[in-house]
Amino acid sequence: MPRWKALPEELDPGLAEFVEELRRLVDRSGLSVAAVADRTGYGRASWERYLGGRLLAPKGAVLALAEVTGTDPDRLTAGWELAERAWRRSETRQDTTGEALRIAQARRASTAPAPARAPGPGTRAGERLPGDAVAPGARDGAPGDRWRRPAVLLTALAGTLAVVLGAVWLTSDGERRPEARPGAKTPAAAASTAPSLPAGVRCAGDDCVGKDPERMGCGGARARTTTSVTVGTTLVEVRYSEVCSAAWGRIVRAARGDRVTVRVVAPAGATAQGRVQHGFVRDAADTDAYTPMVRVGGAGGAEVCAVLASGLDGCAE
Repeated sequence: MPRWKALPEELDPGLAEFVEELRRLVDRSGLSVAAVADRTGYGRASWERYLGGRLLAPKGAVLALAEVTGTDPDRLTAGWELAERAWRRSETRQDTTGEALRIAQARRASTAPAPARAPGPGTRAGERLPGDAVAPGARDGAPGDRWRRPAVLLTALAGTLAVVLGAVWLTSDGERRPEARPGAKTPAAAASTAPSLPAGVRCAGDDCVGKDPERMGCGGARARTTTSVTVGTTLVEVRYSEVCSAAWGRIVRAARGDRVTVRVVAPAGATAQGRVQHGFVRDAADTDAYTPMVRVGGAGGAEVCAVLASGLDGCAE
């Protein structure tokens, strides 16, 4: 029975190549996945996701594997950077595909033909219902119909003209529009000045509050550890992403039941209920956990605290 399962067919070739390289390193080391998890400080369940192509291994885990297997860290880091770009491309394609499907569904719904109406009780065969289309050149039974049609059309045209003239008048000097305040930006101007985010980054500032930093593209190479402290054998880190204007807490070499909390300590404009976020180790196979994000104004705007199942606790500010 092969040791590794086949990688997902939809996996980007650049990412698949990097995952295969990680598998070869593990194979050459002779270590099991559990042993790799124990020696690198990242959970077994996490390594199973990394080596299965379901999640891109963070840079810290890759460097830890390089140390365990005696591999050149610079070479492995270069491969990780290529894989990280491939991962971002894959996320972008998924977003584009989902949007295209939604647009196609909306178009199909808007162009679907209206269901035919069944004749009501008492309607004679061949009798038209109100609103039924009439084929060009078809004659009505009543002899005066052909004279009444032009009159009806003229009446409709007159009504349409009145509506158009009224709309023109309302959008001219007669419209009661709110006065623009000096210096106020129009919606179009506000949209044009909104900062554009790098490819793969899905939020910034308040939009990131309470969200997963890895899924929103704020982690990996776009984040750094601003400060850390060791509690027992557990590493407690403050993680900060400048491009997302957000921070979160992370614990490494943790155990089931260990908890981590991040708290905003400097004014940042976030809502009160978004200033504290929590995370904890749920699975006995995992040895790391991180919190959702909080909005911060800079690298020194958050405090991360850990409370371990063993009773120890400590904070990194």
